[in-house]
Formats: sequence, C-alpha cells, structure tokens
Amino acid sequence: MSEFNLSDYPHRRFNPLTGEWILVSPHRTKRPWQGQQERPVEEKRPAYDPGCYLCPGNTRANGAQNPPYTGTYVFQNDFAALLPDIPAGEVRADDLLVAQAEPGLCRVVCFSPDHSLTLPQMEVADIRRVVDVWTEQYEEIGAMPQINYVQIFENKGQVMGCSNPHPHGQIWSNASLPQEVAQEQRAQGDYLRSKGSCLLCDYVALELARAERIVCQNADFVALVPFWATWPFETMILSTRHMASLSDLTEGERDALASLLKRLTTRYDNLFEVSFPYTMGIHQQPTDGAAYPEWHLHLHFYPPLLRSATVKKFMVGYEMLGQPQRDLTPEAAADRLRQLSEVRFDQQ
Repeated sequence: MSEFNLSDYPHRRFNPLTGEWILVSPHRTKRPWQGQQERPVEEKRPAYDPGCYLCPGNTRANGAQNPPYTGTYVFQNDFAALLPDIPAGEVRADDLLVAQAEPGLCRVVCFSPDHSLTLPQMEVADIRRVVDVWTEQYEEIGAMPQINYVQIFENKGQVMGCSNPHPHGQIWSNASLPQEVAQEQRAQGDYLRSKGSCLLCDYVALELARAERIVCQNADFVALVPFWATWPFETMILSTRHMASLSDLTEGERDALASLLKRLTTRYDNLFEVSFPYTMGIHQQPTDGAAYPEWHLHLHFYPPLLRSATVKKFMVGYEMLGQPQRDLTPEAAADRLRQLSEVRFDQQ
C-alpha cells in the first residue's frame, strides 16, 4: 500500500505535546480566493513617544515614573492579572462548582528604550540582553516559595491584544501549572516513561533528518513549523541538545537563541511586508524544586495572519465546536517562510 498523500487529502494530525488532534484540509487551498489582498502601510513610530507609558522617563498609568533606562527595563505590572498577597481559599459544591485561590506575580519586560523598534529590528546583541533578562527573571521569580511556574511571553500587534506598540513582553507567574503547560508536562512525562527518551529530543532529530518543515537553524537551535501546527504560520524554536530551562543555556547558546529569534521574526515581517503580529511564549520546566527530566526547552509562535496582512485566522465554527482545522499544510508554510530573506523588507 502506498503512503497516504498528506498534500492532497483531508487528514488529521496528532499533537504529542497536548494529546489533541487537528484537522488538515489541504485540498481547500485550491479553491479561488475572492477576498481583498491589501498591502497596509508600515507604521513609522518615533524613537521616543511622550505619550507612551513604557518609554524611558515617562509616567505610567498608575503614576509611577520610569527611570531613564538605556537597555532593558523590568517592572511590576501596574494592572496585574495575578497578585502575590491574597488569602488562601476554595469554593466547592458537589465537585461541580469548584474554584481555588491563585496567588502569583506579573511583570513587564521592556526590550529596548527605542519606541520605534520590534524584535526583528533590534541588533542581535540587544536581543541577547533580552534573553539574559528572561533567564534572570525566570530564576528570581521561580525561587519565590509561592511560585511554581514562570510563563514568559510576548503579544505583538493590536490583533493579538497588545495595548502598547513599545517593544515589550510580559511574565505571568503562577502557584499552579497553567493548563497548556500541564498538558505538555503530562505528555512529555508519559513519553519518557514509555520510550525512555525525551519527546522533543526525538522530535527535533526526526525533523532535522527529514528537513521538510525546517525554517532556519544554527548549531544550538532550530526554528520549524511543527507537524501538528494549528495557526497558518505557527512555528517552534527548540534547543538541539536536551535542556529543561533557560537556566541551562551556555553563553554561546544565549547568543544562538538571540540570533535565531531575529532571523525568524525577520522572516515573519517579510512574509507580508508588515510588522507581523504574533503571540510568543517560552515553555520550560516548573520552578517548584522538583526534578523534571522530561522537560525540553522550547518557544511557541502563534501568528494569526493567513493570506495577507489583512486576512486573519480565528477559531470559529467547527474549530470552536469540533477541533482546530487548517488548510495550509505545515510543509507549505515552512517552505514559504524558508524562502524569505533574513534582511527585513524595509532594509533591502
């Protein structure tokens, strides 16, 4: 029997990190597209905006004043979703109405004092400083007794809910494991117990051997479109050696991660010649002091743009009621990203 053709026929793909399935309908990409394909004008922002609450020296919404920082800058989120000093408590009614108190901590990380920049426009040396700050924050916050997981992420672009265009990310730290992280931990642990090896180590080796979904890589990290991708141009960055967290990075690996972040995000901007929106998050081992040999450091990028910078992908209809679905195959998405320049479109 010949191998099933994943490029022509509907099929579903399994995500071993979450235990979930996604429906892929590659034949739908052959239907005519009658929507507009507009090219938006790239927004030009000043290096300093007196009305921006993240720029150096400016007053934030709560009245606090930013210092005249010249590199990165970290502060407690003025409108934090999680608070450290809350009373313990639980609500439970017949195991149907269940709620638990959730202490935590939220911080903001300004990547640069320059209001006009985004990650792909920053120098690699400056992105390296961001990697250093992520690592420092992961270790500092993770050492707090009430914190068991540190979620580092960036929302880029208004469509992803970013309320301020100044280059920045966030850190939300929880007493409990967030849902996505708990799923990944369970899957990685089950795989290690079953196979005796790391799930993502094996996956990286398989992807490198096949070279179908690789976007770009260096000696220490690889950026690829995962076989089970849901979003149109979803990618992952994975370390090529086994490591559980940012704390395991060598000096050279910090440089390598910074370099690959610039290379990948530049390709994103070149895809539709626009500052490309996405949600990016780092997944790594919990910080409760236990050993987690199953954990493998990786970053997720979830971008919504589909056919142009004005056509966006949202979860609706069947995807909300059945399961996620995509038309563009991960292989086709990887090929498009792979063919793009690593010099941003406005610098070519």
